[in-house]
Amino acid sequence: MKKTNNATKTKSHPFWKFFWLTFLVVSLVYAWHSFYAPSNDIAWANNITSTQELANTNRNTLLFFTATWCSPCRIMKREVFADDEVMQVVNSEVTPVIIDIDNEDTKALVKQYQVSATPTTIIVDSQGNVLDYAVGKIEKEKFLEMLNNLNTNKQ
Repeated sequence: MKKTNNATKTKSHPFWKFFWLTFLVVSLVYAWHSFYAPSNDIAWANNITSTQELANTNRNTLLFFTATWCSPCRIMKREVFADDEVMQVVNSEVTPVIIDIDNEDTKALVKQYQVSATPTTIIVDSQGNVLDYAVGKIEKEKFLEMLNNLNTNKQ
């Protein structure tokens, strides 16, 4: 005598299919938004590893401490540094330097400026003295305000 399993498979409710499909799409959009960083025309230097090298610039220097795994850094690159107005001001007013905190060559600068979070934006003079800084992701208006404060302090 053969027993048959009369348990029938129940179909999942259409709501759950819609829910999981929506969740997948939203997750993919968020991942793209977090990691997409467009190219920009800022003339970044990435080979400065000490304050002595900053002294050779004779200009104020923008130090942008970042990491490859830093989502807020990528968002700043997309929303702030890719802006035409920001690119023009940065290229004309300061020497921009991008510093990867995970790079062994930049550990001295990370330690000197006590950078413990990314992104960290620091503006220094040619002697390496801090003129202004911001920890965390900052908006375009705040960033431009930092740069404009440098010009008002000069006068």
